[in-house]
Amino acid sequence: MEPRALRAAPGPRIRPETKTEAAAVMDDLRYPIGPFRYSGEGSPARREQWIGEIAAAPDQLRAAVAGLSPAQLDTPYRPEGWTVRQVVHHVPDSHLNAYTRIKLALTEEEPTIKPYEEARWAELPDARTGPIEPSLALLQFLHQRWLLLLRNLRPADFARRFRHPEHGRIFGLDEVLAMYAWHGQHHVAHITSLRRRMGWD
Repeated sequence: MEPRALRAAPGPRIRPETKTEAAAVMDDLRYPIGPFRYSGEGSPARREQWIGEIAAAPDQLRAAVAGLSPAQLDTPYRPEGWTVRQVVHHVPDSHLNAYTRIKLALTEEEPTIKPYEEARWAELPDARTGPIEPSLALLQFLHQRWLLLLRNLRPADFARRFRHPEHGRIFGLDEVLAMYAWHGQHHVAHITSLRRRMGWD
């Protein structure tokens, strides 16, 4: 959900003893809540949980960046990682694509979706230097639409699927829902864990 960063800025010093330890530290910073894993099973209770987590994401992201200065927003959350500003802009970019893919799956028979180059999107001027408020507002209103859709789907609708050519496989909507519930928390944790390490809280 996040490839490489664009600029290096001063951050916490990491001095692992071995390459294995260095890799473990980087994985911890890259996946502060752990990598996404899907059990392959959806249920009404789990869907309700995932939808609740998607509903919470805009307020959580806004709270995570509250009070940060421009210099703090331009700090990478890990060495070679995106800046906080880029992370904020990435979340609505990603969720817009997810929302569109879900609607395609609901209205077409197993459509092949179009991937996008998220690393390159993060390098565009609006993501590198743009103010974060438009993206925070975009995420809030996007999720209002998204939740209106998700909360009115029938159980059978979650069996709808789309084909992802980049991954070379088919995704069901239960997995997509679980993935984006995780995705919002994943990027919020990038910011909150950086704040803790830097003493910004």
